[in-house]
Amino acid sequence: MTLPSVEAVIVAGGFGSRLLPLTARRPKHLLDVGGVPFLEHQIARLAGAGVEHVVLATSYHADQFAPVLGDGSRWGIRIDYVLEDEPLGTGGAIRNVADALTDDPDGAVIILNGDVLSGHDLPGQLEDFATPRDGRRVDVSLHLVQVEDARAFGCVPTDGTGRVTGFVEKSENPVTNQVNAGCYIFRRDVIDTIPAGQVVSVERETFPGLVADDQLVVGFVETAYWRDVGTPAALVGASRDVVLGVAPTPAAEPGPDGARVAPSARVADDAEVGGGSVLMADAVVASGAVVRGSIVMTGAQVEAGAEVVDSVVGPGARIGAGARLQDATVGDDAVVAPEASVVDVRVDVGAHV
Repeated sequence: MTLPSVEAVIVAGGFGSRLLPLTARRPKHLLDVGGVPFLEHQIARLAGAGVEHVVLATSYHADQFAPVLGDGSRWGIRIDYVLEDEPLGTGGAIRNVADALTDDPDGAVIILNGDVLSGHDLPGQLEDFATPRDGRRVDVSLHLVQVEDARAFGCVPTDGTGRVTGFVEKSENPVTNQVNAGCYIFRRDVIDTIPAGQVVSVERETFPGLVADDQLVVGFVETAYWRDVGTPAALVGASRDVVLGVAPTPAAEPGPDGARVAPSARVADDAEVGGGSVLMADAVVASGAVVRGSIVMTGAQVEAGAEVVDSVVGPGARIGAGARLQDATVGDDAVVAPEASVVDVRVDVGAHV
């Protein structure tokens, strides 16, 4: 079966509170991962799967998206931006962009959570979605991943045909190790059944309701690379995986010598930068400093002899000479004093420690 149309929605309205202080001045979806703004990984994947139209559902710092991503022409697609004035939840955000989509009732709409880095087979999921079951069209497809310990997740059991049979909240005794991976394919007319202008959760309301109403909801189970980039540690890990070639993405090649260094960044000859690190524009790493497995953002400075490991240094921040950072998150324009030790700590925007 050939799908009449395929377009996509990226839900990118969240405040990113788990990523503070990095999100105090920008949306989490534009934070750098592997040398490019995070959403570029998702947009490039969608373009590679044949999607020609992407709608961004935005809210927090909505004005920052278009200057970074543009109209989509560099990926050969069209991007529209739809503002969510009040937080409407995952389902409400999807319903809020319905007018920006085509009105083909049988069309496919890929929905991506705007904070998931995934290497799963999106064309394969589309093909599976387009395949009827016993003469019936599929209404919704969910990408599911299998995890070793599902106690921290809501679980999604399926039957022998792949049909979703329920949605089970977090439990000490999970009924399955299959969990929701944040990529859905909706039949276009199903989106119109979500109540408009209301706060709706697809996980807790829309999907269970569809199953209860005997709509055909299926799971596409795959164990490719997948990471929820929702915390500073996850952001650093995802960025490191991109640079080291562990996370497959069409948006960025692995970094040479285990690092990606912007052309305008400056690194002293005797400094060490590696382990999957990223140095963004105008970053400075001084003599004898070490940056390993970390992200040093635009204009940040790592002074002589400092050590930055598995950490994020925000734009304009300064790490003093001889200081040591481990698993740390340093906000914009913050200052870490010389010889200070900052371990597993978040330093607020503009703070001095």
